[in-house]
Amino acid sequence: MDVYLLILGDHLPDPCTGNAVTESDRVRAIVEQAVVAEEAGFTGVAIGEHHFTRYIISAPELLLATIAARTSTLRLSTGVTLLAHHDPVLVAEELATLDVLSLGRAELIVARGVSQRTDRAFGVQDDLRARFDENLRLLLRLLEEPCVTWEGRYRSPLVDVTTTPRPLQQPRPLVWIGSGSAVSADLAVELDLPLMLPSTLRDPGTHRSVVERYRAAMDGRGRVALPSHVFVAPTAAEARDTWRPHLAAYAEFADPWRGDGDVDVNALMEGAAVCGDPTEVTERLNALTELLGLDTQLVMVDIGGLPHQAVLDTIRLFGQEVLPNLKP
Repeated sequence: MDVYLLILGDHLPDPCTGNAVTESDRVRAIVEQAVVAEEAGFTGVAIGEHHFTRYIISAPELLLATIAARTSTLRLSTGVTLLAHHDPVLVAEELATLDVLSLGRAELIVARGVSQRTDRAFGVQDDLRARFDENLRLLLRLLEEPCVTWEGRYRSPLVDVTTTPRPLQQPRPLVWIGSGSAVSADLAVELDLPLMLPSTLRDPGTHRSVVERYRAAMDGRGRVALPSHVFVAPTAAEARDTWRPHLAAYAEFADPWRGDGDVDVNALMEGAAVCGDPTEVTERLNALTELLGLDTQLVMVDIGGLPHQAVLDTIRLFGQEVLPNLKP
């Protein structure tokens, strides 16, 4: 089982003290978490992209480049890149640069995003799906082909273009489609791409129909990944007592994009948010693997103003006592 540390970078105060770290400390802490994740045995790290919210990471590729310089085995992925908001030529160049810097560890998760405010600010609210589709097709060609001639609707034509540097991984770095919709699953099938389910506060079982559709169409090929909010401590009581106020603060903040409008923290900890001692967390993550036929799991620990040391302690404990017992 491949396991990635997912970090979206919310900048919320600690609900227990009311204190918030500086933006500089918050961003630097994310780099440190990734370094510790490699030491703990994680496969990779995925860092999200957001704009105009208290998710303060707007350029994940810069953090990933910094992490690349301090790690040697960790896979380095965005989580996600808002592809409809970017020029695919620049995305291809940035991804290939990260791949070269990291000696072949770069990945990309692309998605349309969940913020209409961001869509409006980037001027893509009326044609988001079509722009995403076109940008993804061009991105894959730029990564795979040394010379591209292309014409589309949303950018100027390309004639005999070679993006540089060329990626080390061949035919290209891994690109995931991030979505829980049937339309995106069908696009993943058409383009032969792995499917990354969305990071939400909803019941993971709601993804079963989309996963079954994807798996059936892929006929034994493909990969499916699921992000989960996770917290582990030596005892279940300690885990729940420590995490409850932070999960509550985060759920209230993230509910407009990732929830159902009804924040019940106790229900979350028994459902979409995986919390407990190492045995309980292992069993629940294995149950999700069985439910959805997962190949990869992403665990999201750093939420709701959780103190940095608590995040690091959880990453280390997860690596010691959960990772070795996850089903492949």
